[in-house]
Amino acid sequence: MARKQRAGSTPAIVALEKAGTVFTVHSYDHDPATASYGTEAAEALGRDPAQVFKTLVAEVDGALTVAVVPVSGSLDLKALAAAVGGKRAAMADPAAAERTTGYVRGGISPLGQRRRLPTALDASARSHATICVSAGRRGLEVELSPGDLAALTDAVIAPIARG
Repeated sequence: MARKQRAGSTPAIVALEKAGTVFTVHSYDHDPATASYGTEAAEALGRDPAQVFKTLVAEVDGALTVAVVPVSGSLDLKALAAAVGGKRAAMADPAAAERTTGYVRGGISPLGQRRRLPTALDASARSHATICVSAGRRGLEVELSPGDLAALTDAVIAPIARG
């Protein structure tokens, strides 16, 4: 049975509401010409880029895996593979990431995915009371505690970012 979403809602927001999680939604005008969605979000929200996290989908030993890292850095694929018990990681095909998560590139959220994927959250998230991640649409971010994000996604917390 399809779940009705209120206007402006996304599967990520629905998942947060269903879990009773404390969160704040932030929206901004997304520029379709932007090259870096995460940097755009940090600038638009006036946030430290170390507190705004991007959701990347990689393939670890053939299995799609979500990595959540600060927009100020990049994903260390070798560290991601080690964090989830794999040997080799590579960035996933964007079409496969979109199809599996149900979100479009630049708006992939670690929450409310069509098919729940193994998730790793960069350890730097612990240094913030709250972090921002995509709410499931370009121009929409959700702010929540790193602990709540980790719990809701069953994330492994590990140093998976560099830079």
